[in-house]
Amino acid sequence: SHALEKSKYLFSNLYWQDLDDKYHFSLQFTADLIAMNSANFIISSTYQEIVGRPDSVGQYESYANFTMPDLYHVVNGIELFSPKFNVVPPGVNENVYFPYTRNEDRIQSDRDRIEELLFTLDDPANIFGKLDDPNKRPLFSMARLDRIKNLTGLAECFGRSKDLQERCNLILVAGKLRVEETEDNEERDEIVKLYRTIDEHNLHGKIRWLGVRLPKTDSGEIYRVIADRQGVFVQPALFEAFGLTILEAMISGLPTFGTQFGGPLEIIQDRVNGFYINPTNLEETADKLLEFANNCDRDPNYWYKISQQAIERVYSTYTWKIHTTRLLSLARIYGFWNYASKENREDLMRYVETLFYLIYKPRAKALLEQHVHR
Repeated sequence: SHALEKSKYLFSNLYWQDLDDKYHFSLQFTADLIAMNSANFIISSTYQEIVGRPDSVGQYESYANFTMPDLYHVVNGIELFSPKFNVVPPGVNENVYFPYTRNEDRIQSDRDRIEELLFTLDDPANIFGKLDDPNKRPLFSMARLDRIKNLTGLAECFGRSKDLQERCNLILVAGKLRVEETEDNEERDEIVKLYRTIDEHNLHGKIRWLGVRLPKTDSGEIYRVIADRQGVFVQPALFEAFGLTILEAMISGLPTFGTQFGGPLEIIQDRVNGFYINPTNLEETADKLLEFANNCDRDPNYWYKISQQAIERVYSTYTWKIHTTRLLSLARIYGFWNYASKENREDLMRYVETLFYLIYKPRAKALLEQHVHR
């Protein structure tokens, strides 16, 4: 369900006709309905992806009842409490992502190179910004540049808080640096927006923006280098289905601030091994970051306490060994359930075939022809 877009774009089903040329929601939502109803076994990373929370709709739940005007009306689009739904959170690769304290497993030359890349290297082709004071506490975020990941929102939050600027530097590893380097319209818009935010709040000297694509080994070390400087990781997405970068940061020992919208609510235990933030409330987010910095100043062990508890949280719940053990166990249970309970799905399959042949197939064919004749 990481790719289910319906809950990420508010009212996308009601206004699908206005957005279809850009996002192809009619094709996408139809394919989603076909796939989730045809599947015998569905793996979800979090419980909230399926049925949501008291104050939010789950990603699968959003397909239960909805209308796409002039196309179709869905009633009971998916059975949310079917035993085919299973929650198996992913893990992190412990060979790549491990605590910053494991110096024996770190390569000093890589450590020095990444530190230079993050804080001092002068490379205008790939890096924007030169820090006035590289020794400030780093606020770090790494994601692709799109509206949902909301890195421009984090820059705006940083720009509005003079206190945060005095205490910290903002380090972003994100996408491309130039509009002409990308063919993605949404990424173009975010690039323009990020430059505008930097200029409006005069963030020059306080922000570094790395437009580089890092190999896996470097992405692991980059978290650890930030941790060496007692930095924090901020995940400001407007919605996050799960949050693998949160696991990567936490296992590396970085105190992590994660969006309260989506999967991070099940990963982070607020103020125990991380912190929730509301990315739509910029002042509140800035206040939480400042509160953390103040707590670290008052109690030098506070950063280490949150760091250690973040590491323990991942090792106790989110390793690949735990993931595979759980998955194999569920596979055996499903095999027995499928044998013992023969479900009659013939009526359901007729509905699925109707959607496929009358709506999905002709629209997919039309989209393919558009791409061929570009």
